[in-house]
Amino acid sequence: MAVRVRVPLAALLLLNMFIFMRKNLILAALAAIAFVFTSCSKLGPLSADNFEVTPNPLETMGGNVPATINGKFPEKYMKRKAVVTVIPELRYGNREVAQGLPATFQGEKVLGNDQTISYRLGGHYTMKTSFPYVPEMQKSDMYLTFQARIGKKQVAIPAVKVATGVIATSELYKQTMMQAGGCIAPDSFQRIQSQQYDASVKFLVNQAVLRQSELKNNSVQEFVRLLQKISADRGEKLAIKNVEVEAFASPEGGFEYNDRLAGKRQDVSEDYVQKTLKQTNVQTDVDAHYTAQDWEGFKQLVQASNIQDKDVILRVLSMYKDPEQREQQIRNMSQAFRELADGILPELRRARLSINYDVVGRSDDQIREQYANDATKLSVEEMLYAATLTDNVAEKEAIYKKTAQYWDRDYRALNNLAVLAFNQGDELQADKYIQQALRVNKNAPEAYANLGLIALRNGKIAEAEENIANAIGANGFGEALGNLNIAKGNFAQAETSFGQSASNSAALAQLLNKNYEGAIQTLDKVKNPDAMTSYLHAIVAARRGNKFATESYLNEALRLDPSLKAYADNDLELSILK
Repeated sequence: MAVRVRVPLAALLLLNMFIFMRKNLILAALAAIAFVFTSCSKLGPLSADNFEVTPNPLETMGGNVPATINGKFPEKYMKRKAVVTVIPELRYGNREVAQGLPATFQGEKVLGNDQTISYRLGGHYTMKTSFPYVPEMQKSDMYLTFQARIGKKQVAIPAVKVATGVIATSELYKQTMMQAGGCIAPDSFQRIQSQQYDASVKFLVNQAVLRQSELKNNSVQEFVRLLQKISADRGEKLAIKNVEVEAFASPEGGFEYNDRLAGKRQDVSEDYVQKTLKQTNVQTDVDAHYTAQDWEGFKQLVQASNIQDKDVILRVLSMYKDPEQREQQIRNMSQAFRELADGILPELRRARLSINYDVVGRSDDQIREQYANDATKLSVEEMLYAATLTDNVAEKEAIYKKTAQYWDRDYRALNNLAVLAFNQGDELQADKYIQQALRVNKNAPEAYANLGLIALRNGKIAEAEENIANAIGANGFGEALGNLNIAKGNFAQAETSFGQSASNSAALAQLLNKNYEGAIQTLDKVKNPDAMTSYLHAIVAARRGNKFATESYLNEALRLDPSLKAYADNDLELSILK
């Protein structure tokens, strides 16, 4: 028979409370155990606050996007058996990803050669990375991704976004170089060329008489013929400036005697010139003077001679400045003095008659007319100069082609045809002309400079450097070298290379070198400003915090070249407008 026991209500309440508390204790214990196992098997996420990227936004340099990452692992984060590899990624375009240089870190109980991070204290680290630049990276995000394990077990750490966008201003050299164009091989045409013709007459020792035999020598006869030509030309092609007479006495003998002698030689020579000018009907000034003892001429003739004691004589000239001492020391060398008396001194007893005149070339209109009528009668310098008289590209090209045809041993027209093709974006045709120019002259400096510019425009910096190294002395070499230095990220050197050049590329170098005042002055001096000139103005204004000027210059740039809008929309340089 069952016995029913009455349990007091208070006892039942105590029993239920005991069961409930025991259940919670068991659950709490299980949770604690789970936490321990979980914390030992995971590292957990990292925050963007754990990282500082310099620069941010990123910036191009030398064709790459470099970055310095200063990171921090928090306290009690890096498990003692953990290994974490940090991998920078630049995500851009349509799911494109560029990976940078990784860095690996390890916990205190890991045997390895990577940087060890304390579990209790955490740790700081610095890593550098770089991404090869492509234009789509202008709009991008930089993430840090992680490969991690604790012991042999792989664990996941979520990626962290640490930087946004790339400023690609240094890459604008590929556009700015087009404003200056390639390196033109210049003409050496000079409409007015200064000339001097010298005739010489000799005198007998201690005499100041102009002998008929001397007046009939070839140099004096040519002197007279030239004056006759000048007279007949009436200054159209030959314009006389003056005639100069300089008389000399050889250095032997006393100074006072030689001074009088040289003066007399000047007088008779000047008298002859005046009579000849009158006979040829040429009016000009006569500048007459003399040298009493021609030691300088003496020295030059001795240096050029084969006299046995020449070195001793030259040493005497350098040791003794007094004319009498010089002469005495030289006379003491009897054999040497006889050779001087026979071969050197007679050449110094002379007068020099010089016609100073200008050769006047064709005017611009005359060159144009001659080119149209019969270009074969123009010199190569006139032909090359004719191409500079027009801004019409088709006309320039026709002139250069005709020049290359008539003067096929001169590389300059072929090089300049290459520049025209380069400026129009036809690099294939430009390269063909350059190769032709180098076949004519394998050392043509402008041709190598243009090869370098073509390589630069295609981002081939090493190839550009090799070619520009062969272009020293080229017309426009500083422009080519400056663009090369921009491409290499050497902004200070680039500014120096451009010198006083007033081009978009020169201003870009100053901008990148943070010489904003210099950049503004250069942009204001650009001879033929274009859309890129205004765009660079906008960037300078933005960097200086001038929103109004930035907007004004940007609008001008887009008006001149609407295709710049896609670039400008993603250009963080212009964030002042957003």
